[in-house]
Amino acid sequence: MPADSLLIALPLIIPLFGVALLLCLRRVPERYCLGITVGLCLLLTAASAGLVAAVVQDGVLVLRSGAWPAPFGIALVADRFSAAMVLVTAVIGLAGAIYAIGHGTAKFRGFFTPLYMALLLGVNGSFLTGDLFNLYVWFEVMLMASFVLVALPGGRPQLEAAVKYLVLNFIASAFFLVGLGVTYGIAGTLNMADLAQKFATLEDPGMVLTSATLFLIAFGIKAGIFPFYFWLPSSYHVTPTPIAAVFAGLLTKVGVYALIRVSTVVYTGQQDFIQSILLPLGILTMITGVFGAASQFLIPRILSFHIISQIGYMIIGLAFFTEAAIAATVFYIIHHILVKSNLFLVGGMVGRQLGTQQLKRTGGLYKTAPIMAALFLIPAMSLGGIPPLSGFFAKFALVQEGILLGHWIAVAAALAVGLMTLYSMIKIWNEAFWKAPPVERSAPLSRIPVTMWIPVIGLAACTITFGLFPGVFFEFAQDAAAEIMNPRAYIEAVLLPAELLDPGEAAAPAAAEAARAIEAAEGIGADAPAPAESAPDQPSLP
Repeated sequence: MPADSLLIALPLIIPLFGVALLLCLRRVPERYCLGITVGLCLLLTAASAGLVAAVVQDGVLVLRSGAWPAPFGIALVADRFSAAMVLVTAVIGLAGAIYAIGHGTAKFRGFFTPLYMALLLGVNGSFLTGDLFNLYVWFEVMLMASFVLVALPGGRPQLEAAVKYLVLNFIASAFFLVGLGVTYGIAGTLNMADLAQKFATLEDPGMVLTSATLFLIAFGIKAGIFPFYFWLPSSYHVTPTPIAAVFAGLLTKVGVYALIRVSTVVYTGQQDFIQSILLPLGILTMITGVFGAASQFLIPRILSFHIISQIGYMIIGLAFFTEAAIAATVFYIIHHILVKSNLFLVGGMVGRQLGTQQLKRTGGLYKTAPIMAALFLIPAMSLGGIPPLSGFFAKFALVQEGILLGHWIAVAAALAVGLMTLYSMIKIWNEAFWKAPPVERSAPLSRIPVTMWIPVIGLAACTITFGLFPGVFFEFAQDAAAEIMNPRAYIEAVLLPAELLDPGEAAAPAAAEAARAIEAAEGIGADAPAPAESAPDQPSLP
C-alpha cells in the first residue's frame, strides 16, 4: 500500500483496531484500558498530523478499496478540510481519554473504551468518505456509539436523554436514507465527485432540489440548527463530562461538515437555493441558542445552548458562499471544537471541586482555585470573541465578509449574539468563581487529579496559540476554502486515479469513462451561477 494511501487509512484502522482490542480486554482493570486508549489516541494524532502534512504537500489524496475505479468502489478522500477535521478529532479524542482517567468510567461497566474508539471511528469515517452512502454508514456508526454512551451510565435522566437523542437522530437518518434513494434514482450513483458532473448536466433541476432539501434536513438535524436542535440541550447535560466534551466538540460539526461538502461539491449549481434556506436558519439558530443559554443556570446546559448559537455562525458562513466566508467558517469550526470541548472539561472540574454545577450553589473558586479560574477565562473569552483570542478572529472574518456582501441582518445578529455569549460567560464567572461561596452547598469531592488538568491546560494552550498566530492558521483555512469552493481537483483526484493514467488494456474502459467524467465536470459552474466573490478591496485579517 502506498504511503499516502496508508495515511488515509490509518485514522480508520487505529480506532477500529482499538475497538476490537478493548472489547477483548473488557474485563481488564479500567486504568489499563484507559491507558491503552490514550496510547491509541496518541497514535491517531500522529497519523492525522502526517495526513495533514501529506495533503498540504501533495494535494487531494484518494484511497480506493480493492483498487476499483470511482464510482464503482468505496473511496476515501482527504483534502485540507477533511484532514484538518481528522486531526482536531484526534486531539479532542486524546484530551477526553486523558481526562477520563481522572474522572473515572466505572458506570460504563467496561464498555467505555471500545465505545469511545467506535465513536472516533464513526467521526473520522464521516470526514474521509467520498460517497454519500458510506457517509450514511459512518453516521450510523457514530450514532450507535454515542447513543450507548449517553444511556449506559443508567438512571432515568440518562435514559430520557438517550431516547430524545436517538429519536431525533433516527428522524435525521430517515431523511438521509430517503435522500439517498432519490439521488440514486436521479443519477445512478452516490459518489460525490460523480454526482457533481452528472448533476451539472441534468435537465431536471427540480429533482436535484428535492434531493438537496432532504439532505439539508438530515444534516441540519445532525448539526443542531433551528428548528431541529431540541435533542442537543436535552442530552448533553446528563452525559459524563469526558463524553459530553467530545460530543460538544465533534458531533454537530460532522453535520456542518456534511452540509459544506455536499453544498460545494454535489450542489454547486444551487447556491441561490442553498443560501435562501441556510441564511435565515443560521440567523435563527444563533438567536434561539443564545437566548436559551441566557435563561439557564446549570453550567452544562448553558454550554449546550451555546453549541447551537455558535453553529449558527458556521451556517451563515456557508450561506454567504464565498471563498473568504468558507475560509472563516473553516477557521471558526476548528476554533469552536477546541474551545467548546475545553469549556465542558472545565465545567466538570467545577462540579468535582464543589459537588455541583448549579450556579446558585457555587462560588468562591477565584480564591480557592485560581488556576482553574484562569483556565476557564481563556476558552470563555475566546467563545465570546474577545481579542486577541481565536474567537475574535473567527467572528471578525465572518462579520467582515457579511458587511462586504451587504447581509446586514446577519451581521447585526452575529454582533448581538456575540454580546449575549459574553454575557453568559460572565454569568458563569460571577456565579462560580467571583461571588462568595454560599453558606450551604453540596460537599466538595476529592481533589482534582492531574490527568484532568493536563487536557484542559493543553486545549487552553491551543486557543492561545490560535490567537497569537492567527495568520498561520487562517492561511491554511484560506487554502482549504480554495479547494472547497473550486472542487475540480477533488473531482479529478476521485474520478481519474493515477494508476489509470497509463492503463493496460483491461483498465482502458474505466480510464476512458473517468476521462469523460472529468470533461463533463469541467462544465460545473458553466451552466450554473458561479459562487459569489468577495469584494476586491477586502481588508486583511488583523
